[in-house]
Amino acid sequence: MPDVAWRYYFSVNFEHNNDSYMKSIAPQRIAGYITISFLVMSLAFFVVNTFLGFSLTISLLISVPLFTATTYYLVNYFINSYIYAKIKPIYRTIRNFKPSLKEVSDRANEDIFTEVNKEVADWMKGQIQEIQQLRQLEQYRKEYLGNVSHELKTPIFNIQGYILTLLDGGMDDPKINQLYLQRTEKSIDRMISIISDLEAISKLESGELEMQYEHFSLYNLIEDVFDLQEIRAKQRNIKLRFGRSCDRTTLVNADKTRIFQVLSNLVVNSINYGTEGGTTTVSFYDMDKVVLVQVRDTGIGIPTAELPRIFERFYRVDKSRSREQGGTGLGLAIVKHIIEAHKQTINVNSTAGKGTSFTFTLEKVN
Repeated sequence: MPDVAWRYYFSVNFEHNNDSYMKSIAPQRIAGYITISFLVMSLAFFVVNTFLGFSLTISLLISVPLFTATTYYLVNYFINSYIYAKIKPIYRTIRNFKPSLKEVSDRANEDIFTEVNKEVADWMKGQIQEIQQLRQLEQYRKEYLGNVSHELKTPIFNIQGYILTLLDGGMDDPKINQLYLQRTEKSIDRMISIISDLEAISKLESGELEMQYEHFSLYNLIEDVFDLQEIRAKQRNIKLRFGRSCDRTTLVNADKTRIFQVLSNLVVNSINYGTEGGTTTVSFYDMDKVVLVQVRDTGIGIPTAELPRIFERFYRVDKSRSREQGGTGLGLAIVKHIIEAHKQTINVNSTAGKGTSFTFTLEKVN
């Protein structure tokens, strides 16, 4: 950002100073050159008429066309030179190249000032957008570092507290040492989970983690996810079911392990943020070349203002509830990166208090 800001500052100040100089000097020079040219041609006309003995009519027939052509050439040359001097620093700043005088002359019939003004306006708009994007990235970086620090700090402090308690005498109490060692293990598992998720996102973003494509039954994969999350769903009295339109014979071409991870994350989220006695429904639809997969719940929903940030790392709508469920805050970020690594898209629709629906596409096997 400092480089962009400096370029902007330099261009504005340079153009202002150059503009003031050219306004005071260039028009005076042009007027002087044209005046001298008129004087030289007038003297030439006088010499031709006096010393060569031509009649006035012949002198006019020769001198007027010559005078007109020469004047046109000189005026055109001086004006183009003036325009060239004006736009050269502008193009050097906004386009990083120096136009030739011939290029300026070739465009003399166009409204070059309007065109340059438009290009400068477009350049300024681009610079402003670039600065805004850099500011947003800087803000995102700060939030990201703060979130990583906070997420890792919590289990580390927990581990430290448990160990200090054991060292201060808790080790001799069988009830305390067993309980605190189990809690220490949970905190370590949480740290490992956060680090593993961060590593997965990093590999997905860099393209280091390649997708292993294969043909598989989407229906069977969803059944596997349901089987794995059945106990979790029963604890919250939430039903896991298929939508009506699911075709058991539908095959997709994707990385089976990664899509299993996507579906597991979405189903677990629907359970964690679901309401007691609610339902999580997974449906998929044949869309000719792709299969549209939908994971819909009847949970607490997501406020509309929160939806644009829902796929950001560590972003949580309900922070306290998410931590109670043991989430790292990276699940949806990983889901988005996996779907995009398949060159597909994922979207979310939600109504606060009614539920949330995630939809994504997968390549269909014809």
